[in-house]
Amino acid sequence: MAFTQAADAGWPMAAKDYASTRFSPLAEITPANAGKLRPAFTFSTGVDRGHEGAPLVIGKTMYLQAPYPNHLYALDLSKPGAPLKWRFDPKPDAGSQGMACCDVVNRGVAYADGKIFMNTLDTQTIAVDANTGKEVWRTRLGDIGKGETVTMAPLVVKGKVLVGNSGSEMGVRGWLTALDAATGKIAWRAYSTGPDKDVLIGPRFKPFYEQDRGKDLGVSTWPPDAWKIGGGTAWGWISYDPELDLIYYGTANPGPWNAEQRPGDNKWTAGIFARKPDSGEAVWFYQYAPHDLHDYNGTNENVLLDLVIKSVKRKVLVHPDRNGYVYVLDRASGEVVSATPFVKVTTSTGIDLKSGKPKLNPATEPRLGEVVRDICPASPGGKDWQPSAWSPRTGLLYMPHQNLCQDMMAFQASYIAGTPYLGAEVRMYPGPGGHRGVFGAWDPVKARMVWSIKERFPVWSGALATAGDVVFYGTMEGWLKAVDARDGRLLWQYKTGSGIVGQPITYRGPDGKQYVAVMSGVGGWAGAVVSKDLDVRDGTAAKGFASAMKDLPQHTTKGGALYVFSLP
Repeated sequence: MAFTQAADAGWPMAAKDYASTRFSPLAEITPANAGKLRPAFTFSTGVDRGHEGAPLVIGKTMYLQAPYPNHLYALDLSKPGAPLKWRFDPKPDAGSQGMACCDVVNRGVAYADGKIFMNTLDTQTIAVDANTGKEVWRTRLGDIGKGETVTMAPLVVKGKVLVGNSGSEMGVRGWLTALDAATGKIAWRAYSTGPDKDVLIGPRFKPFYEQDRGKDLGVSTWPPDAWKIGGGTAWGWISYDPELDLIYYGTANPGPWNAEQRPGDNKWTAGIFARKPDSGEAVWFYQYAPHDLHDYNGTNENVLLDLVIKSVKRKVLVHPDRNGYVYVLDRASGEVVSATPFVKVTTSTGIDLKSGKPKLNPATEPRLGEVVRDICPASPGGKDWQPSAWSPRTGLLYMPHQNLCQDMMAFQASYIAGTPYLGAEVRMYPGPGGHRGVFGAWDPVKARMVWSIKERFPVWSGALATAGDVVFYGTMEGWLKAVDARDGRLLWQYKTGSGIVGQPITYRGPDGKQYVAVMSGVGGWAGAVVSKDLDVRDGTAAKGFASAMKDLPQHTTKGGALYVFSLP
């Protein structure tokens, strides 16, 4: 991947680097001076839906993509106020708005070889000239008529643009697709369900656990033909290890939510694949939630680290899962090294390290026509998409997450293309203590929380760690906060115009100063009660999230703006 500046100065991809650390070696902002941060400039996107994206900074230009209608902006950082260099309008199909499960969000763009790569809600991937804003190519990857959308940030690896679809709640079939970065031609597509040839499983596939070995498990672990509408979308994060030459990404929940309609392990949903980027061939797979009962998915970030565990240095992957456990996996083999709960968990009693399987609690398994109570964590999990950050200076993973439980009743779902395929009624509520969000620092070696901060609402923003030992995150009320990386002490906060569900980044500007940037604009699944004007009297709205967020409209309003800060 070619960049136009030193890698440490900018923000070249949504996760900062292939290891998904979201760590910057910039150190001008420290605990001693963070309290002096002040606004440098702002930019309105003109859209008032959930802004979950991460801006990129390449050379003297910042690039950011708004939620639907997915306008792409380039800002000139070399001039006062960072004026607009150009705007690109991809003109996505308006019908895609009704297919998005939770909000019309977008999580960011990618850069390589002078081009910005963007995804649109209506399943198009587009390459745009980074200097001029002119379209280079576009490729349509899915069908909104079936309920397919794309909200994830693409990743470019070895000349391939990697893109996954959304829509497991609509009964779509999940996939990860690789496009030729030069031409936009599809190089390969790996499905998450179906026969081995569709999943790109061949002789190189060596899963660590016995239950993941066998022919065509993507068919035999489902009722007849159910895999064709079985979900397993790849809407989350992708990491890449150049030394092992493996990409890592998670697969989402199986469909429908009513698990009684899909007996079996429902391969290859709710797990993680390791694949070769050139061919898409699967090398290993691990399933966090065989026969997923609670929409726990597997799409959260995978942070690639080399850690000394029990006196042995290991190449690992750290993954805080929606099921409430922080996993440490051997990223070469897929072996579970450890799995430790970080929130209240009632749906299982632990992870069997010998088999890799969760020890499920029968009392919290959904049952047809019966309300099952005290399901913890709730369906958004102990932690959802909102990405954590790692600091090699502290050895801590900084995790934005939530503290939610739920009641759930399952019912029969019928599949109609392009409509919700759920079969469940959910009502969420605060977990122990009454707070709904937590920002915590996790030690993956000692497998424990070192410090944590309670927040009124779920912490739905990303995290940013810096070499100045300052960590940043946002709240759904709209505060951008800076805390001490070592003890969590609040150093500074600034109230933006709307709730923050975006991903903070940092960069060195053309003037040599360190800047911190974040997009403000409440929304996403957690903020849908505001961004979609939902009636909070219906606790089942937003797939049950409305029940836990009834008071959010009293604390924030819609918005859509970039905020950038620096020291005086």
